[in-house]
Amino acid sequence: MKTCFLFPGQGAQYPGMARDLWEASEKVKDLFRLASDATSMNLERLLFEGSEEELKATDNTQVAVTLASVAAGLVCTEKGIEPEGFAGFSLGEYSALYEAGIIALEDLFPIVKIRGELMEKASRALDTPGSDGGAGMAAVLGLGLSEATDVLNALEGEQVFLANYSSPTQIVLAGTAEGLAKAEELFKDSGARRFVVLRVSAPFHSPLLEEARKGLEEVLAGYTFSDPVKSVYANVTGKRIASGEEARQLCLRQAVSTVRWVDEEQSLVDDGFDRFLEVGPGSVLSGLWKAFSKEHPCLPAGKLEDIEKIVEG
Repeated sequence: MKTCFLFPGQGAQYPGMARDLWEASEKVKDLFRLASDATSMNLERLLFEGSEEELKATDNTQVAVTLASVAAGLVCTEKGIEPEGFAGFSLGEYSALYEAGIIALEDLFPIVKIRGELMEKASRALDTPGSDGGAGMAAVLGLGLSEATDVLNALEGEQVFLANYSSPTQIVLAGTAEGLAKAEELFKDSGARRFVVLRVSAPFHSPLLEEARKGLEEVLAGYTFSDPVKSVYANVTGKRIASGEEARQLCLRQAVSTVRWVDEEQSLVDDGFDRFLEVGPGSVLSGLWKAFSKEHPCLPAGKLEDIEKIVEG
């Protein structure tokens, strides 16, 4: 079996996540200490005692989800599960880059902390009185990419963008509140089954976060991006990343570009992966994978009991 670890993104967090992993592994305890020192945050308190509201803040979420995901990956390998490739959805791509040897562990947590702060700052700048109510995101269910693209073309000139190509029948939009309101009307008229405004704090993966991209460019220039030692795949292209420098540039593009998750899933299948594990909190990626392919299911691997079930077969 050729195994790929899939790492979830922002939105997967929940209070108490990774506590079972922390209790079961001394290496996970060491990981928590390293991450807390690297970010000057009390991450045991945040993950185990933080409220849902506290965890939802972008500048907390990105560190917390990354830590829970890397902890799950560590326990998987401790239990003998050896991955040959990695991919991550949005924020999860940073965990994948670490696992593939591109970003050093001691750099991973400061990078995602600063990324979260930059995104939060850029999003809050859109909340000014002249911004028509700020900006956000919405999921559109029931239309394929081609149909959705036709609707977006009809919205040209509005501040609405394709943020995620999540599944063959689901996309996610990012835009201003005014733009999303116009999009909702047009998508429903075009046959969308549902239009769901998401409870997120920023219009991720859209040109509206250009200021965050600029800030991230300055930050990432100070970190080493090594060439991958295992296969890892990119949201922006849907393809395998060839070098550390390519990974750095893709991280910048990812902040303002579409997450092409369906294309990434197809690349993984084409490259011969036949076992997929959602390594981290939640089950969003397992659901998206089910919509893409029932031939090779994606199994949850974010909790100790899930990992033990996989090991037991």
